[in-house]
Amino acid sequence: MRRFRHLAPARLGSVGVLGLAAVLLVGCAPKPAPTEWVTVAPTVSADKTVPPDPAQQVRWPLTGEPAPDAGDDLERAAVSVKIENSAASRPQVGLQRADIVWEELVEGGMTRFVATYHSDLPEDVGPIRSIRPMDAAIAGPVGGVLAYSGGQLAYQQKARAAGLVLVSDDGGGSGFYRNPQRRGDHTLFGDPRTFLARAGDAAPPPAQFAYADSAAESSAATDGREASAVATTFPASSPSWQWGDGGWRRYESGSPATDGGDQITAANVVVLTVTIRDTGNRDAAGAPVPETILTGTGEAIVLSDGHAIDGTWSKGDATDVIELTDAGGEVIELTPGNTWVELVPVMRGTIAVS
Repeated sequence: MRRFRHLAPARLGSVGVLGLAAVLLVGCAPKPAPTEWVTVAPTVSADKTVPPDPAQQVRWPLTGEPAPDAGDDLERAAVSVKIENSAASRPQVGLQRADIVWEELVEGGMTRFVATYHSDLPEDVGPIRSIRPMDAAIAGPVGGVLAYSGGQLAYQQKARAAGLVLVSDDGGGSGFYRNPQRRGDHTLFGDPRTFLARAGDAAPPPAQFAYADSAAESSAATDGREASAVATTFPASSPSWQWGDGGWRRYESGSPATDGGDQITAANVVVLTVTIRDTGNRDAAGAPVPETILTGTGEAIVLSDGHAIDGTWSKGDATDVIELTDAGGEVIELTPGNTWVELVPVMRGTIAVS
């Protein structure tokens, strides 16, 4: 497995050859069992109470963080929301409180987010925009609700077929409102708590990643290399992350990315190289609509606790959870906390870890 340090766009294009080798390696490795967390009563002796093993405590499935007081909230469905990322849409609202955020390429070379909420449900998120073809493969494994505004019928049908409950502003869904302080196409916001009310009997989300018990025990910290930053480029976007104050701090084209006045941070940054295809469709402005292919396999970098580890991602069907494995085929474990996933195109995308 080669390292991604200071890769140029042309070199990233070679990921297809390495991807084939990764498929063979992943195919030979046994599939890891899903993480299961249960509540274990403490053992009481004559002189003290022995706390339960941390690995057996109840944890939030999408962050791996302990959830001793979560109660029935653990049984609620997740809510995923499509959030815009054009310069005019910033600063966004509610991104910091998401358990997992996926950054995807859309038309014009720009990016948008799929932000998933489960352990924490903010009152306000946005600006909210339309659904895209890969959203079914991103939100499908999580299940629950997908909230958005508009989008082509084929993409909505694809998301519904993945088992998602769709809530859209143009479809009459409740929980949306206009923010008078915003302008143009960037005024639509929403309340994930209201979106959740549409979930019906949707199941709580399964874990999307494996988590260590602590940052120091994450795979990057124990088996990776020290890293202070990762810079990525999309055709018309340049997000980057720098390690500091115990977290990865997000930047947009060199400027701090903020939410509520504070810089956005993540416990983990997962960078995946992906193939992009032209759907043949056009948006309202006539621009080609790209689709990120999230089945198969590709190269990955996982950043946790000021370290980075190289690996491979693999995913079967749209509703399958992505698996992250290291060069030896072992499952990569993340730091408990929120995670951002960067879906960087193999062509016309770059990744540099320093």
